[in-house]
Amino acid sequence: MALDFSNQSINAWRRENGRVGVRNHVVILPVDDISNAACEAVANNVKGTMALPHAYGRLQFGEDLDLHFRTMIGTGANPNVAAVIVIGIEPEWTKLIVDGIAKTGKPVEGFSIEQKGDFETIRQASWKAKEFVHWASELQKENCGLSELWVSTKCGESDTTTGLSSCPTVGNMYDKLLPHGLYGCFGETSEITGAEHICEKRAANPEAAAKFKKIWQAYQDDVIFAHQTDDLSDSQPTKGNILGGLTTIEEKAMGNLEKIGRTSTYIDAMGPAETPEKGPGLYFMDSSSAAAECVTLMAAGGYVIHTFPTGQGNVVGNPIVPVIKISGNPRTLRTMAEHIDVDVTGVLTREMTIDQAGDSLIEMIKRTANGRYTAAEALGHREFSMTKLYRSA
Repeated sequence: MALDFSNQSINAWRRENGRVGVRNHVVILPVDDISNAACEAVANNVKGTMALPHAYGRLQFGEDLDLHFRTMIGTGANPNVAAVIVIGIEPEWTKLIVDGIAKTGKPVEGFSIEQKGDFETIRQASWKAKEFVHWASELQKENCGLSELWVSTKCGESDTTTGLSSCPTVGNMYDKLLPHGLYGCFGETSEITGAEHICEKRAANPEAAAKFKKIWQAYQDDVIFAHQTDDLSDSQPTKGNILGGLTTIEEKAMGNLEKIGRTSTYIDAMGPAETPEKGPGLYFMDSSSAAAECVTLMAAGGYVIHTFPTGQGNVVGNPIVPVIKISGNPRTLRTMAEHIDVDVTGVLTREMTIDQAGDSLIEMIKRTANGRYTAAEALGHREFSMTKLYRSA
């Protein structure tokens, strides 16, 4: 008997802008690399906060700078974040990020190091961070609809089992939840190579199809072919993919696209870290296939839970978004069981159907939304990796 997903609920935090968050972080966000130390000092002073150090933010310009700001603002604006302290070396860029996050209505305060130094900046920011922690710790969860969640996906360390089990599991979840109002997101632009014509046809409208094809072709021309050596054999497929039986990027791409299901279509194609603007449904995001980069971009786009099919085994997590690992590889479940949240090995042994696997993933999404730590969270994986488009000035 088919399950009814139209009115299932979770207990989560309703943010000021109406979005639903499944975590309640107070984040200390550095504008730039040289503000990392101050942010980490504040996080050390005030328990219940989390610094997000990164390597960029100085002398970026043009489209690369736009992406940096979009990722910073999107990270702070994510509904899994209750409040934000922003620290930068200069006041102008700090204020720009503060103002962007403030549009959500959540508490956010900015501090700049110039003319104050680390000691005074850390002192002031620590007092405000403590105030935010007290405020956030008293926020109460409320009953929210399961379909109000924004759930993204990418796969990692794929092998022959991924396209046969764990990726179709995610696709089955999307087929069941998207019609009820869920926001979904997939990406990994280069990894669709060889199946781009199939992906183009899965668009819900000609505009989305044309936008996807333009994004994919630009990635090929401006990134892959512009910087290739002799081929991509050290990168796509990866050594792990090849070890797992995937011999070509085309094979990998076919398995990758199983994540968008059988009946789902995407309604728009977005740039990296962009927020969907066309209502509930599935979106494509231009993104690297590198796990930490991709999850970071999707978190900045507003997605609050990430589903991650893996074959050979991948350990990636994210500081603000719980990453749910799904695997159908029996060896991975034996050797890396501590990293896997959803075991779908039964698909390959014919003890579980894809439909049942999809239901098990939906159940894990509900449990995660209600507070269960994912394996990556429990093991302390907080990979936060900014995407940089080109060299700084």
